[in-house]
Amino acid sequence: MKDKIKIGVIICDRYRMCAGGKCLRALKNREGAFSIYKDKEVELVGFTTCGSCPGGNVEYAPEEMKKNGVQVIHLATGLVVGYPPCPRIIYFRDFIKVRYGIKVIIGTHPIPQKYYNTHMILKTWESPEWKEIIQPTLADEKTRLSYD
Repeated sequence: MKDKIKIGVIICDRYRMCAGGKCLRALKNREGAFSIYKDKEVELVGFTTCGSCPGGNVEYAPEEMKKNGVQVIHLATGLVVGYPPCPRIIYFRDFIKVRYGIKVIIGTHPIPQKYYNTHMILKTWESPEWKEIIQPTLADEKTRLSYD
């Protein structure tokens, strides 16, 4: 039997009413940032919001997830595609790594095409840093359209 990878997801509080459908579908289909688990068994052990700006829950939620065996925390795609994208996403990633020693991946489901189009017009992701950030969730157009 394969070792199971336990993951947690932290979403933007703007989307606190989100039922997680796109993230869960992407996890099941191993799409977007979840494509790294293509040949692995995965268990979702935590799903929560950042706690609203400036992200107070990011200080505490990873501790609970770690108690539940989390090995990787994904910062949800909503933090990348929201208007504006989360200005604290790099701080969140770095804090969780340093404070809890947990691997952090930015992204969950593929970027929906409608968000991709808008951010391309706004030139949101033109910096080298943002080009790197969106890579795990930057799927082909057909896949992006399926997440609209």
